[in-house]
Amino acid sequence: MRILGIGVDIIQNRRIKSLVKSKLFILRTFGNKEIDLSKKLRNKTNYFAKRFAAKEALTKSIGTGFRNNLNFKDIQILNDNNGKPYYQKSKKLDKIINNRFKIKKYELYLSISDEKDYSIAFTILQSK
Repeated sequence: MRILGIGVDIIQNRRIKSLVKSKLFILRTFGNKEIDLSKKLRNKTNYFAKRFAAKEALTKSIGTGFRNNLNFKDIQILNDNNGKPYYQKSKKLDKIINNRFKIKKYELYLSISDEKDYSIAFTILQSK
């Protein structure tokens, strides 16, 4: 196994605070599962800010940014039973990573955190 890429992103939560008031922003940026999970939370700003940063961090770990037909909605961040965040893999993401690195199996590691003013995400892309 070897590390193929790392990515980090930090965002001011107030940038997202005004955007989450727009249903269009939410629908264009987040997947259905992410939106459903947000309905149970009081602090939607930090929830969406962390996921926005995680999506940016993933594209940085791949080294492409949002190009080659990769969109925000193609990346979903969910939580396991213990609350640990993870990227939900998809066929589109598999194809992009396969084409870029010529590999079939990979792992994605994600750490996200927030405080009052900022949210941050760190991603590691590793071959299996």
